[in-house]
Amino acid sequence: MSQHTPPGQMAPHIPADLYQRAQATGQPVVFVVNDTPPGIPWRRIALPFAIAGAVAAGGWGLVAAICFLLDAAAHTFTVIAAAAGPIGAGGITLRLARSKST
Repeated sequence: MSQHTPPGQMAPHIPADLYQRAQATGQPVVFVVNDTPPGIPWRRIALPFAIAGAVAAGGWGLVAAICFLLDAAAHTFTVIAAAAGPIGAGGITLRLARSKST
């Protein structure tokens, strides 16, 4: 059966004198094939950046949600304080909010 190498790859080879010497002495011939492509493994690098981007976006979303909730709480407190009017205890009166006329 014929075995073909995939396109774009050269067949592993050794020099003829090395092969003949190995055949004469009975020494085994070892082929070392480096099958990793040259360059940067982008998939290995992209994963940490994707995780860091997701964490950053989630952090900004959390900050925006907290700001929205604090704003809503401040408005709610202002409405309740304006509706309640002045609060007094033992002759000391405390106004929680200013009236709109002053």
